[in-house]
Amino acid sequence: MKPNDLPSTPWVLARRAARMNPSVIREILKVTERPGIISFAGGLPSPSTFPVAEFAAASAQVLGQDGPAALQYAASEGFAPLRERIAAQLPWPVDPAQVLITTGSQQGLDLVAKVLVDPGSRVLVETPTYLGALQAFAPMEPEVVGVANDASGVLVDDLEAKAAGARFLYLLPNFQNPTGRTITEARRAELSQAAARLGVPIVEDNPYGDLWFDQPPPAPLTARNPHGCIYLGSFSKVLAPGLRLGFLVAPPTLYPKLLQAKQAADLHSPSFNQRMAHEVMQGDFLARHVPRIRALYRAQRDAMLAALARELAGLGVEWNSPDGGMFLWARLPRGMNALDLLPQAVERGVAFVPGAAFYAGETPDADALRTLRLSFVTATVPQIDRGVAALAAAIREQQRR
Repeated sequence: MKPNDLPSTPWVLARRAARMNPSVIREILKVTERPGIISFAGGLPSPSTFPVAEFAAASAQVLGQDGPAALQYAASEGFAPLRERIAAQLPWPVDPAQVLITTGSQQGLDLVAKVLVDPGSRVLVETPTYLGALQAFAPMEPEVVGVANDASGVLVDDLEAKAAGARFLYLLPNFQNPTGRTITEARRAELSQAAARLGVPIVEDNPYGDLWFDQPPPAPLTARNPHGCIYLGSFSKVLAPGLRLGFLVAPPTLYPKLLQAKQAADLHSPSFNQRMAHEVMQGDFLARHVPRIRALYRAQRDAMLAALARELAGLGVEWNSPDGGMFLWARLPRGMNALDLLPQAVERGVAFVPGAAFYAGETPDADALRTLRLSFVTATVPQIDRGVAALAAAIREQQRR
């Protein structure tokens, strides 16, 4: 059938649909499904960390104890014992009535956007920032403005320059996706004070905070100003992403509207999954389980850092050394473009995510085009060695052109 022969459609897309775009990362993940591709692209936790046996036991326990309730519709707020456990584990006083269970923390971003963003509203983000947040905010048609950063986090003077009229500042303070950067204690104190003074609420997204290697990150910004922050958390990185369970903690004045948005979106997150997660976390399970994840990810980070130092020596590539999480951030020499490098890398059997996708705005600058995100948690050490060697070969070939 020729293009002109295609049938007409009665469907008229909403204006907001034009701002919805496929995830660059999801498209790259399709490439990584080819046999033999070593992927440093996906933001996926290692499946070797999933507590399969514990969930099998929890499933039997939940179904045996109160199966009909577990399989029935449930409260939109979430399973009350799970909300109580979350509130008790957070490092500042939280009423369980402030905790809303979400279908992954990604839904938390969607609810925040629906409740707080009008067309043209200014939303401030780090530079660079989490691509999924940009996607969640986009349908609400905001003006997304990147705030400058250094190695310590968001620059307060640039926040002050861009704060006028902002609905909120979105931050991932711990082992950030994509850069692996952690906002320092001193910068958190400055940011919290500045945001309160400027009247800019903070949306604090913390999916990686438990994945520290040597020492825990500083206290959350929300702990410093609970009434001026929304806090997002996730079970995807410490239990399993297939559960699609996250949570948000909101000030009492804002919570009802977020709950109403949740009710309209999906009524409630899967009650069976909530009960299973709560059952698995009984006792000291997380205290035993999460350190094993940290040890694995630290070894894989160390392997990638060693491979980068060995294979990329003399090529002019820079990279950081994250203190936790799942990602490190690299920068190619001036004049190179990570988007152009990706096909050459895939030809050699390795994939990564070009950094340009993580910058707010339509046209990334030359510096953004040089960046790339490398995930170190799903590849084995031998795969990391081979993958980095292949990446180095692709860089050398592009430099010769």
